[in-house]
Amino acid sequence: MFYDELLAATERERNELLNLPLIRAGAAGQVNRDMYIAFLAEAYHHVKHTVPMLMSCGARLPERYEWLREAVAEYVVEEIGHQEWILNDIKACGADAEAVRNGSPGMATEIMVAYAYDAIARVNPIAFFGMVLVLEGTSVEVATRAGEAIRNSLGLGSEAFTYLTSHGSLDVGHTDFYARLINRIDDPADREVLIHAARVFYKLYGDIFRELAARFFPAIAEKAAA
Repeated sequence: MFYDELLAATERERNELLNLPLIRAGAAGQVNRDMYIAFLAEAYHHVKHTVPMLMSCGARLPERYEWLREAVAEYVVEEIGHQEWILNDIKACGADAEAVRNGSPGMATEIMVAYAYDAIARVNPIAFFGMVLVLEGTSVEVATRAGEAIRNSLGLGSEAFTYLTSHGSLDVGHTDFYARLINRIDDPADREVLIHAARVFYKLYGDIFRELAARFFPAIAEKAAA
């Protein structure tokens, strides 16, 4: 099955992401409130593009991928409003959600979003599914566990963790759906595009955590760079 091939082809990049010191610290609940809010802010600034990206991807798929376009439409319905979950979590943390809404992302987030739009428009809309693999796969691996650990360590209420906890459990079902879709992609060129894009997105998504580590935990950033 191509999904298994995709996982095998991107295993090294996936492991590098999941073993970043800051992701490991989050899973262990070893981050402070400001760090958690900063993570949510970056999440907002890429999650708000999910629906526009899905729509752009669906519009550019060729007719032979009509079945995939229909699946993209389902994804759109599922993803609408998720960025508002994040703003609600930020507000529940006692931070200014509107400042985040009206603010700007970090450079790493901006680059990842720009690459996604460019890959969809200039390269091949199939590339977007590399981003889906990375973001949803990471959610399944760490989001729920990290949400529980951070909540326990910070003493915040569950209303401050709806994005992490809900997204982690929700993406388990998304992953099964994703695997069924990906297994139907049989064009070798499209498969290569997807594998390459996934590798790039693992690096770009990891850069968001590297950037956050450099801002909040220089010792962690230095350790990762060593």
